[in-house]
Order: sequence, then C-alpha cells, then structure tokens
Amino acid sequence: MAPRAAVAVLALAALASGCAGADSPVRPAPGPQPLKAPPARALDSYASKLRLSLAARAAAAKRWGLTKTPLTAPAPPVKKPVITFRKGFEVTDGEGLPPVFTTVPTKDKVVFLTIDDGAEKDPAFLRMMSDLKIPYTAFLSNYLVEDDYGYFREMRRQGVTLNNHTLTHPYLPGLSYEEQEHEICGMQDIMEKRLGKRPALFRPPYGNYNGDTLRAARSCGIKYAPIWNEEVFVDHWEYRETDQSLHPGDIVLTHFRGKEDWQGTMPDMIRRFMEKVTDEGYAVARLEDYL
Repeated sequence: MAPRAAVAVLALAALASGCAGADSPVRPAPGPQPLKAPPARALDSYASKLRLSLAARAAAAKRWGLTKTPLTAPAPPVKKPVITFRKGFEVTDGEGLPPVFTTVPTKDKVVFLTIDDGAEKDPAFLRMMSDLKIPYTAFLSNYLVEDDYGYFREMRRQGVTLNNHTLTHPYLPGLSYEEQEHEICGMQDIMEKRLGKRPALFRPPYGNYNGDTLRAARSCGIKYAPIWNEEVFVDHWEYRETDQSLHPGDIVLTHFRGKEDWQGTMPDMIRRFMEKVTDEGYAVARLEDYL
C-alpha cells in the first residue's frame, strides 16, 4: 500500500473509533477522567511560593533585629468562637450588650496584638509591621489622631482594622449616659467620615466601663468590647493572671508611644513582644478573624 493511502486508512480508523455507536466494543470516554498522578506542577509552584514567603519573612526578621522568625498563624477558623463576657466582668442586665472579654476561646496557639490611642505616629513602625506581616488591631482616640489621620489611613491600607477608643479618652463610668454616648458614638461618626467605616469594636479607656457604657456602645453599632490579658511595654510585660503567662487566645495591649514616654521606640517594643511570643511557641493572629 502506498504511504499516502496508508495514512488515509489510519485516519478513517481513528475517526470511526471516536464516533463509535452503541453497538461498538469501543466506547467513548464518559467524561473527565481522574488524574493518574498529582498535579506536580501546581504542588511545586505552591511549595516554591511558600519557601519564598518564609525566606522573605526570615530576612525581614533579621533586618528588624529579631532573633527568631515570627511563627505563622493558622488559617482563621471557619466556625468562629462564641464570645461572651469574661466571668466577673458582666454588668447587670447585660444580655444583648457588647461582651467584655480578655481572651478569645480557642485551642490555637495564637495571641492578638492590640494598640491603643494613637499618640505616636512612627513611620518605622508601619514599615516594620508591613515587612514582618504581623497583624494587629488599633483602637483610636480622636484627640490624639486628628492631627494626622493620613498615618492611620496608611495603616488601614496595610490591612489593619481601626476601632473606637472614644473622642477624648475619659473615665467613662464617671459620665452620664448621654456624655458616654457622645464620646463613643461621636467617635463612630468621625471614623466613618475620616476613615470610611464605622467600627464594630470598642475599647473603653483604662478598661473601665459600666452598663451605660455598653448600652451607649450598642446604640451606635458596637458588637464587641475587648480589653486585655497582658500589656507589653518597651522594657517589660504586665499580666492580669496570677500565673504571669501567655495563654491561647490572649489579647495583648500596648500603646502608640515613643521615646518621649518610653526608654525606646515602637519597633523596640515590637522586638520585646515578638521575642517572648515566638520563644513560647505562639503566633500572632488577627483578632477580627476570630470574631
């Protein structure tokens, strides 16, 4: 048979096989077939990206003077923990009010960094946290941030959630309901206008509150009132619990402060914070991911 004729015969045979009818012993594939091997290229690509991410974080840790690379937090829980008042922190007729809590109920070995007021506006701090990819939550008071809302807009652009810490940072239980409502709801209004969103979280100044505080907060859209279980400074830690230790789900407080108030800078404080957290096997997670 001539070569050209042989090719034609093979083509016809292939076409007949592909269009075989119901009586044909050769049947077409029923649809997508299972892979006979894992998608090696996809796995290799993911592993490569993970290695690069870890290497970049290790390099950032070294650049910012950390002795160890921060641990990576687990994926946010699909089912969020149920947040209730910490025992002993309840208020009379507190049902339906924003719960006051110091620790998120979780078995994940994570802690949550929260930073209050907004007095210090250190550009190095923003660069450090962005480079290290350390999540944190800010609670702002208007009288301390109104001179530079641009700093906090940049913080928000980096993925930080900005929350309510009142207009003027007063001792709220000493005020009437109407005065407390002005402090809390007034800050909600300003944050919506200046930062584009009304917060769902509120922290009472000094951690002090009463029933009116929480009722006023609820009236203007607040869902949670987290306080803290530990506080970190540039040169030491302070603890609420007698065991003087971190626990899974603990909320850690610090402040926007610099050398005028501390013997160091905010990056110095972060180095102290991360040293303890990492040494004890904790990762820093985003508080809002658990609420």
